[in-house]
Amino acid sequence: MSKPRKPKGRPISGWLILDKPVDFGSTEAVSKIKWLFKAQKAGHAGTLDPLASGMLPIALGDATKTVPYVMDGRKIYEFTVTWGEERASDDLEGAITATSDKRPGEEDIRALLPKYTGAIQQIPPQFSAIKISGERAYDLAREGETVEIPSREVEIFRLTLLACPDADTAHFEVECGKGTYVRALARDFGRDLGCYGHISGLRRSFVAPFAEETMVPLADLVALEAIEDADERLAALDALLIDTAEALSSLPHLVISDDQAHRLKMGNPILVRGRDAPVAETEAYATARGKLIAIGEIGQGEFRPKRVFG
Repeated sequence: MSKPRKPKGRPISGWLILDKPVDFGSTEAVSKIKWLFKAQKAGHAGTLDPLASGMLPIALGDATKTVPYVMDGRKIYEFTVTWGEERASDDLEGAITATSDKRPGEEDIRALLPKYTGAIQQIPPQFSAIKISGERAYDLAREGETVEIPSREVEIFRLTLLACPDADTAHFEVECGKGTYVRALARDFGRDLGCYGHISGLRRSFVAPFAEETMVPLADLVALEAIEDADERLAALDALLIDTAEALSSLPHLVISDDQAHRLKMGNPILVRGRDAPVAETEAYATARGKLIAIGEIGQGEFRPKRVFG
C-alpha cells in the first residue's frame, strides 16, 4: 500500500489582503500569492474582474476553511459609470450593444438612487459566473448565446453619488451585500435614465471584516522577491499575514482550555458554561492560547465542532 503523498509547500495559514491591480485576474493573483508564500493551498474570498482593482482577500492554508465567512461580508466599491453606451459585458471589455445621445442631469441621477437602496431585485450580467443548466453564463456569452438569467434579491446598504465630473460620467460609492453585481447597477441606471451606461472604472475598498489599510500592493510583494535569502524572504512575507481568526470576528468567540482544545480536535463536543457563554443555537469559534481551534455550533449547553484547525 503506497503512502499518502505529502502536500507540497509550507503548512502556513493566514490571510493576505491583496490590493489587486487592473488587468490582473483573481485566479492569477491567487496563484502568484501561493507561489510567493510557498503555501500548500490558497483561495480567494470574492472574485474581482480583471478590469477592477482593490481588495482581494486571499486565504492561505487552513484559512481557506474560513472563506465562506468573508464571502458573506459587506463590501464597498467605488465605481464610474460612463453614459451613452450599453455593452455586452456591462464594462469596457464588451462590444457596444446600444447607444444614446441623451445624458442625465445630476438631479435625475440623485432621484434614482433610492430605488436601488435596500433589498432589490437584480439580474446578473450575461458575462457572470452564474450557472445556467450547469454552465457558466460567461462561457455561454462568449459562444454568442443570450441566456435568460433569473433575477435575485441583493441588498444595497448605502449608495452615494460622489461626483459628476462631466456630462458623460458619474462617480459612485456603494456598500452592498453578497452577490451584488456593480456592473448590473451601471446597466440598470442607464436603462432607467434612458441614456444607457456601463462601468468604466471599479475599485473595491472594503471586504468585511478587513479594513482598507490592511491591503498590500502586489508591487510590494513582488519587490520582496529580490531578497536572496529564502528564510529572510519568507519571514518578510509572513509578517504581512493577518491571523486566520480575524475572518471570524462577526461570530461569538469562546476561549477554551488546552484539554477542551484536545477534545475538539478529536471531533468531540465540549460543555459551554459561564455567565458570558453564548446560549442560543448559533455558530461560534473557539481559541486556546490565542490560536484558532475550531468553528462550531452552540446548542443545549455544548459547542460542537464543524471545522477543526491544526
